[in-house]
Amino acid sequence: MSRILVIGPFPEPTTGVSLANKVVVEGLSERTKTTIDLINTSYDKFEENIGAFSLSKALFYLKLKLHVFKVFKSDVVYVTPGQTFFGVLKYALFIVMGWLANKEIIIHVHGNYLGKEYTLIKGLRKKLFKWILNKTSKGIVLSESLKGNMSPFINDEQIFVLYNFVEDYLFLEEQVVFDTVEEFKPKIIFLSNLMEEKGILDLLEALKKLELDGVKFEAKIAGNIDHKNKNKIDAYFKALKQVSYCGVVSGSEKRDLLLWGNVFVLPTYYEMEGQPISILEAMATGNLVLTTNHAGIPDVFKNGVNGYFVDKQDSESIVQRIKDINKDVKFSNEIRKNNFIHASKHYKVDNFIDKFIKIIEA
Repeated sequence: MSRILVIGPFPEPTTGVSLANKVVVEGLSERTKTTIDLINTSYDKFEENIGAFSLSKALFYLKLKLHVFKVFKSDVVYVTPGQTFFGVLKYALFIVMGWLANKEIIIHVHGNYLGKEYTLIKGLRKKLFKWILNKTSKGIVLSESLKGNMSPFINDEQIFVLYNFVEDYLFLEEQVVFDTVEEFKPKIIFLSNLMEEKGILDLLEALKKLELDGVKFEAKIAGNIDHKNKNKIDAYFKALKQVSYCGVVSGSEKRDLLLWGNVFVLPTYYEMEGQPISILEAMATGNLVLTTNHAGIPDVFKNGVNGYFVDKQDSESIVQRIKDINKDVKFSNEIRKNNFIHASKHYKVDNFIDKFIKIIEA
């Protein structure tokens, strides 16, 4: 592996995929003598309906095709495509040219929708979808239960599992993470794009109910607001007295937010969800996690061990779980410490890069 071309989104905006691509490039640069080139496919407008076609998107991705010459200068073409028909199609030229040039094509799927999309599309689109993805030399998925996203296109022995990671700057000494562990009051965090399918409206409704019930808590919400729900979300922020919106956070601001909290909530039912890095980040910073039994989450999250599952699209389920953890402070703190220890052992960037290099060299 002397020359690798990484094709996919990079920050900004920061998403699980763009962050992973950034870490891959930095990790390979530090750990290997590989020559790395990249094609940044980040589209600068945040929107919830990620897989939808638009003219502005089409023009943006058309311009990217001018960089196809980079494929011929590489030994390995590593692609993190979208999971819809158009999400794959926009990478087709790079994949097919790499295949024609006899390059190794590695596709890393950051979600659990690709296989479903293949079952839904019909006719020529289905044939084209499969023809493109059949050019894959190796496929990477986020966890064992997500292998089915690549199995229609390549043999099982070509599909590898690579769990996500937590950036090094979020791993701190235990006494820093738990400096006020005895004084437990729910300090609730939501750290993701504020999309309806990520469960933000369900969480805000739950916080409204908690305030009406007189429950003492603090909550901080961070992330991009999808413009389609901006009015609804802003109305909640204006009405809620114990909730604040932090905007988009990164770096030390994100670390401080995660360290401030003790309960991380991600009630996602996002159709393209894979294995949210934010859940792992919350564990690493000593948070109890409330999330849903969805996509690849059960591969990294155990109910009653790392926190608790809540029901999808059910604000009352969130309310009850927050009340429950507030009643059993000792056990809640045990879960937080368990998460910190578990993440420190399993989700460091070094582990991620080690396994990534092994997959590339396999």
